Amino acid sequence: MSEPAPCPSTRPVYPVLVLLCSSFFWGLTWLPLKYFGGFGLEGVNVTLVGYGSVGVLAVPWLLRRASILRRDSGGILLLSLLGGLANLAFASAIVKGDVVRVMVLFYLLPAWGVLGGWLLLGERVDRARKLTVAGALGGAFLILGGPKVFVQSPSLADALAVISGLALALNNVLFRKMDRVAVPDKVAAMFAGCLLWALPLTLLGVQPLPSGVPGEVWLELVAFGLVWLFAATAGTQWGVSHMETGRSSVLIIMELVTAVISAALINGTQLRPIEWLGGILIVASAFVEARRPEA
Repeated sequence: MSEPAPCPSTRPVYPVLVLLCSSFFWGLTWLPLKYFGGFGLEGVNVTLVGYGSVGVLAVPWLLRRASILRRDSGGILLLSLLGGLANLAFASAIVKGDVVRVMVLFYLLPAWGVLGGWLLLGERVDRARKLTVAGALGGAFLILGGPKVFVQSPSLADALAVISGLALALNNVLFRKMDRVAVPDKVAAMFAGCLLWALPLTLLGVQPLPSGVPGEVWLELVAFGLVWLFAATAGTQWGVSHMETGRSSVLIIMELVTAVISAALINGTQLRPIEWLGGILIVASAFVEARRPEA
């Protein structure tokens, strides 16, 4: 399939700005996730109630659009499964794992995104893009402590972070590939997918809804889904749909810088020189991608 052209009425700078702003909010998402985790809520609980609060609105939307979406039903289902898995795995990893470690492992996403864009969309991977991906991944490696990353044994949260990044990268490739489907329909499919994963896991007792959680916390979780998660997801996916997958995957890594710096400031920890160097590499890579013209 040939590379879909960006919308003619959209200035090239707008998708970059929207994607960077959305990445900033995604980079701070660990704060409310850790907050809800403090009340005993697990990743499945957060996905069911938080993401699911948008999902219950998305399902009627998709049903009303069924006649239009019928020809793309297979892609819509796959988009739902990938988007739902990415969100479920991410929430579960953040709630249980170390924020910096989870975010860095999640941000193997640039490699998956560039590879997927090349294999599935025929996007050109030139020398400059190879360098920006290498810089972004190298920066992530340094933030993890360089060679020390291989000392610590992998945990379940580590595995979930990698799965989330891979699922999101494939989701973004598919999101762009399905260019004839409207962006609101694709975003709705992603949120409906969260219900497809979280509801069965809840009913099967994998992570049942905990008792004793104050009512206001549940309301806060619903508001978190309807406002924060919806705005961040819609902004990210709109930006993704208007630029190359490889480029968007590198720009999205700005979430990592936001998460690492905010975690250091809020937790009162100081970043080491090697971590600052990693952050500089990531920012530089994102800046180079943001300045490049579309292929």
